[in-house]
Amino acid sequence: MTDSGTTIDLNSDLGEGFGQWTLGDDDALLGIVTSANVACGFHAGDASTMRRVCARAAAAGVAIGAQVGYRDLPGFGRRFIDIEPDALTQEVIYQIGALEAFARVAGSRVRYVKPHGALYNAIVSHEEQAAAVVRAVVDYDRTLPVMGLPGSAWLRLAQAAGLTVVHEAFADRAYTPEGTLVSRRLPGAVLHDADEIARRCVAMAAGEPIADVAGGSLTLRPDSICVHGDTPGAVRIAQEVREALTRAGASLAPFTA
Repeated sequence: MTDSGTTIDLNSDLGEGFGQWTLGDDDALLGIVTSANVACGFHAGDASTMRRVCARAAAAGVAIGAQVGYRDLPGFGRRFIDIEPDALTQEVIYQIGALEAFARVAGSRVRYVKPHGALYNAIVSHEEQAAAVVRAVVDYDRTLPVMGLPGSAWLRLAQAAGLTVVHEAFADRAYTPEGTLVSRRLPGAVLHDADEIARRCVAMAAGEPIADVAGGSLTLRPDSICVHGDTPGAVRIAQEVREALTRAGASLAPFTA
């Protein structure tokens, strides 16, 4: 049971189709989550997709976030790229600006930044790339909150630069004892049991420990919980997570105004 005053954000990666290819049920998830991490065209997404998702997010009162990543459509942004830091800064600014245009057309705006995939994981410990992404946000709009893994170089450097940091946890991902995500290449990295996932989310929101991959206890205390939109049964899992949090007494709302 969470404290009756607990407020938690639910986020999901949306707009990850490209051209004629679709991935996940954006419309259904926009009726469940409170924040949408919208792909900005580098790992997935295109102009038409960005415009559609921004319009529907704005209509649903869902906060729009820029889901920035490596320029890697074939690999869906899940491959590390040893890009020169200054180039990475400019590419992140490019992506935020592209999404900002469609958010503004929809009567909203980009409200936060969340890196995607391999970039998200790299800047947990890659100091140069983490600093490059921080520079991009500072140069573009230092009022934008940034989302990431607690304990990461990304959030440490962002906080040092005066940015608002948002601690994130993942509903359906296994964790190492160190609090990092288990690689998707390893068995058991992604959880699929909706009841188990929902119980974990209630525990995380309440500041209670969950089991790590080694069987130990890990306490995360997230500001936002990510429910993936591209896994089997994603909509049902997200709905069960939302209902379980509500039953436990948590309020669901975007972490940003």
